[in-house]
Amino acid sequence: MDIFSWLNSQLLRMDWLSSLVRQLVEKVFHLNTTSRLGASIHFFIYDVIKIFILLSVLIFSVSWVQSYFPPERTKRILGRMTGFKAKIVGALMGTITPFCSCSSIPLFIGFTNAGFPIGVTFTFLISSPLVDLASVILLASIFNWQIAIAYVVTGVVLAVIGGTIISKAKMEKYIESFVLKNKMADIEPDKLSRKERIRFSTDQVKDVFQRVWVYVFIGVGIGAAIHNWIPEEVITSMAGKDKWWSVIVATLMGIPMYADIFGTLPIAEALVKKGVGLGTALAFMMSVTALSLPSMIMLKKVVKTPLLVLFAGIVTFGIIIIGYVFNTFDYLFI
Repeated sequence: MDIFSWLNSQLLRMDWLSSLVRQLVEKVFHLNTTSRLGASIHFFIYDVIKIFILLSVLIFSVSWVQSYFPPERTKRILGRMTGFKAKIVGALMGTITPFCSCSSIPLFIGFTNAGFPIGVTFTFLISSPLVDLASVILLASIFNWQIAIAYVVTGVVLAVIGGTIISKAKMEKYIESFVLKNKMADIEPDKLSRKERIRFSTDQVKDVFQRVWVYVFIGVGIGAAIHNWIPEEVITSMAGKDKWWSVIVATLMGIPMYADIFGTLPIAEALVKKGVGLGTALAFMMSVTALSLPSMIMLKKVVKTPLLVLFAGIVTFGIIIIGYVFNTFDYLFI
């Protein structure tokens, strides 16, 4: 085993943790981990601990980097850019923000207040809940690096295309007037000490935990149930790789739900292991995080119906296309 494989299995997949949890289930709970109940308990404990460990390390690291880029500095950086370059940077900024769709909306309002073009703000709004560094690492730990990287690329492309379409459609008039009124002050960012950066990063970890722990527990619980209790033939009969409608159904099923991407990853993992197409599972995950009904309701408070419909239509169509692409070429990743 080369050093990269060893690091991937021990640091990302945490095989050592899986072994420890297996011993816990067998010696403390006296359950066989090959049984349904034992395997479910092992899946739940192992995935929850693994996700929380990775989240703690990643959110702290990302927040440390973010402490050097407060809103005022970000405003100046993006303010100097225009056109396609600005949209690319807006999408990439979304990848370093560990926010769900509802949490991204206040930042969307702030960027609009700062005078950013509508295409840039919507590029950020699409990419922020879909792709972030923490989810990339978790995807790699659950699947592999090829899938994680392909997911990032497609998420960024969707965000840039979506922002470009909205920009070309000249939809500024459909942003609520109160969003445009109070401009952000151009304040010189304070220089933080190392102690203050540590406190900021720690607070960010606590904040993310408070927002996602419920969804992680629910998502891992559903994943454990799918993985160990629902027969494979039942799942594949409804959403198997050979079902042309599976991507569309998965995308539409995700819309009424609301969960963080960290809670949907274990569900996607379990679905793929049961024979669901990779693209179908990813489409469900993307739909839940980017098109959830609560986030649409919040967004309706700041944009008018024509813009909301265009945004939702672009993202829905994009997710469906991405799902079919992944299903078609999943042999390259799995």
